[in-house]
Amino acid sequence: MAIDCLVLGAGQEVGKSCVVVSINGKRIMFDCGMHMGYLDRRRYPDFSLIPMPEKGSTFDDALDCIIITHFHLDHVGALPYFTEVCGYSGPIYMTYPTKALAPLMLEDYRKVMVERRGEEEQFTSDHIIQCMKKVIAVDLKQTVQVDKDLQIRAYYAGHVLGAAMFYAKVGDSAILYTGDYNMTPDRHLGAAQVDRLDLDLIITESTYATTIRDSKYVREREFLKAVHKCVSGGGKVLIPTFALGRAQELCILLEDYWERMNLKVPIYFSAGLL
Repeated sequence: MAIDCLVLGAGQEVGKSCVVVSINGKRIMFDCGMHMGYLDRRRYPDFSLIPMPEKGSTFDDALDCIIITHFHLDHVGALPYFTEVCGYSGPIYMTYPTKALAPLMLEDYRKVMVERRGEEEQFTSDHIIQCMKKVIAVDLKQTVQVDKDLQIRAYYAGHVLGAAMFYAKVGDSAILYTGDYNMTPDRHLGAAQVDRLDLDLIITESTYATTIRDSKYVREREFLKAVHKCVSGGGKVLIPTFALGRAQELCILLEDYWERMNLKVPIYFSAGLL
């Protein structure tokens, strides 16, 4: 058994998730995200660190496939740059909802950065289209034979629509890569689910690993209490939620509370993706 991990992003930071795992001679890139806090070269993973089989090799020679866990930009934002600018043309796997929503997120980001803020264009609309043509969509719990040695399988991760944890097996070695996942059901998604697996390695998201949080019920109650107090006093509440999925969850929460309390205050939703 031989497993090596090269962390190109999201190691002790939130942003540009990208881990290249070598497992029994096969090399997989898990996620290909961007860091939203940088505008220079630190925005993307340092792809030059990926080992090449020999001099003159391309990324197609260095990687057997790319796996994307979900559509948030810190997990998929660098993908069109890596495929259309850096030249990777091999297989890319993600779930059907991720394949549907990722290009919307990427194009929205491109418009905001280039057309509104005047930043240098990193990839074009055509790059996004051509990138997504390389994507192979998979169902949850579908076992995919990437080649004769490598098989992968997606498991439900909660978090956002289409988010998945991915199992990969080569020979007698197996790993699980989670990306973001959620073990607490919310109002539109259930808790993550995964089979009992015999694994040699787990690579897991751990943003809140050392944080003890109040229960979801307590957090929702305090949030709704603060909102109600403000609007009852004639005030306005601005909720700057940046994540697709989180905004919809808050809208469902507020709508349900509005109906229960018979509130008539209007709620406005604004987003660049509309």
